[in-house]
Parts: sequence; C-alpha cells; structure tokens
Amino acid sequence: MAAKHEITRDDIIPMETYAGERKARRGALVAVKRDRRVAVGPDCTFYFENYETMWNQIHEMLFIEKGGEAQIVEELSAYNPLIPKGRELVATVMMEIDDEGRRQRVLARLGGFEETAFIQIGDIVVTGKPEEDTDRTNAAGKASAVQFIHFPFAEEAVQAFSKAGAQAVLGFKHPTYAHMSVMPEAARAALAGDFD
Repeated sequence: MAAKHEITRDDIIPMETYAGERKARRGALVAVKRDRRVAVGPDCTFYFENYETMWNQIHEMLFIEKGGEAQIVEELSAYNPLIPKGRELVATVMMEIDDEGRRQRVLARLGGFEETAFIQIGDIVVTGKPEEDTDRTNAAGKASAVQFIHFPFAEEAVQAFSKAGAQAVLGFKHPTYAHMSVMPEAARAALAGDFD
C-alpha cells in the first residue's frame, strides 16, 4: 500500500471515538516509533515522522486542547508539512538534555547545527533541509532544542537506502556537535517504507 502524504479533514475522527480508542492506539504507536527513532551523539535524537505519527499527534493535540473545528485547521496546517512526500524523510530532531543549565550552555554553542544534518549511504550524501516555517537559531547563535529537518532524496539515494542491509549513517557536521550514528537495520527498513 502506498504511503499517505497528507492528513485531510476527512481523516479526523470524532473526539469521543478517539477517546475510546486512545489507549490502544497509543500502545500500537510505541512499536511504530521504536523503529523510527535514531540517537546521534550523547544528546540528540531523530524521530522520523510519517502519516501515522502525525495523525496521532494531531488527534492528541485535539483531545488535550479541545479546540474544536478551528483547532483542526491549525493542526492540519502545522503537522502536514512533517509527513514525507514520497521522496524524502522528515524528522523531528530533539536535543534531550535534562539539566537546564547544561542544556542552555550546549544550545548556546549549537547555532546552525540544523543546517549540517546529513544521511550518507556509501558515497551518496543526502543533506538535511530545516523546516522553513521559522528560524530555529536566534540572532545570538543559540539553537532551539527542537528542530524539524527534511531529507530530500534523489532516485539514486532512494535505491541505495532501500537495499536490505544498506549502511546508512545519520549525523551532523557542526563543529561543536560532529556526531554520527549508523542507523539500525530495523530503522533503515522502516524508513525505506516512506518512499513511493
């Protein structure tokens, strides 16, 4: 079945229906997200999004905030750009540092790190492109702890990434956070399903 690329108003179920299914849906999503999560370095985690993760996120926001029809329009506008469009991977990238003081110090040195994300498969490098809705590094050079990064794949990169057992390296080239991780095979295989 082809991956879905957009959530429409018709995809939103009534909140009373969602409330009854919420626990089971959240439990099922844990397994989906496990294979879409890749840690890079000591502090950063990539959460690769798809239709299912964003559908659940929208429903959670509607369930918690109870904003009705007006909120549905806002949530669709906010989360649809994070669904891969067939020749890309899209990740929510989080710097996960519990200690507030350390987090502020690290982020102060990470300005522009979102511009240095990459996925490498053999000799092919796919350069990440931050979501353009807002600048997530401020004028003082402090990075936001949450980033949204698109990885646009050319056909050659799709073919290389989609081969069973292909080694895909995910990382940053930032001078203060030049970390890389080899994607686990389960993650690579799950993410390959995002391509048309």
